[in-house]
Amino acid sequence: MHEEELIHKLKEKDEHAFRVVFEANKNKVINTCFRIVNNFDVAEDLTQDVFIKVYQSVNQFRGDSKLSTWIYKIAVSKSLDYLRAQKRKKRFTFLTNILGDETLDNKIPAPESNQPGIAIDNEERFRILQNAMDSLPENQRIAFSLSKYDEMSNKEIAGIMETTVSSIESLIFRAKKNLQKKLFNYYKKHL
Repeated sequence: MHEEELIHKLKEKDEHAFRVVFEANKNKVINTCFRIVNNFDVAEDLTQDVFIKVYQSVNQFRGDSKLSTWIYKIAVSKSLDYLRAQKRKKRFTFLTNILGDETLDNKIPAPESNQPGIAIDNEERFRILQNAMDSLPENQRIAFSLSKYDEMSNKEIAGIMETTVSSIESLIFRAKKNLQKKLFNYYKKHL
């Protein structure tokens, strides 16, 4: 089925077309969400939210990019919204604890950092790399992840992040330099 036909059927709420789109994109979406939120269970939930949004708002898809690029854009947006909500909860909890307001629920859980069952020979290296990735500025982390893990082109990433290709090139370059510096400093200190 060609993409134009698939989009047409999606707009008609065809379940088979939706299933085709879901199966073709679910693994990449869950991996993208995971790399942003660093929690597999949350990434699974966000993936469901992404595809609900795709189903509900497919009529808003203008066709300016590939369907998969539009889906990735939704995945990045949902993941960032989740992170922002977690930061707000943490600030709220902190203020509540300082002010001592017992009427408010001050036991809002912080996001967990459980790892999925990924086959990794050396968990320590993975943890060190993940910590370095987590310390990158948000835009650098997302651009680098989409480029290196999802093997997207700079043009596709620019479409998802709604910026220029040259900005993406710059973000990826700075992410590499920052990672190199962080990892060098870590290993210099610990070896």
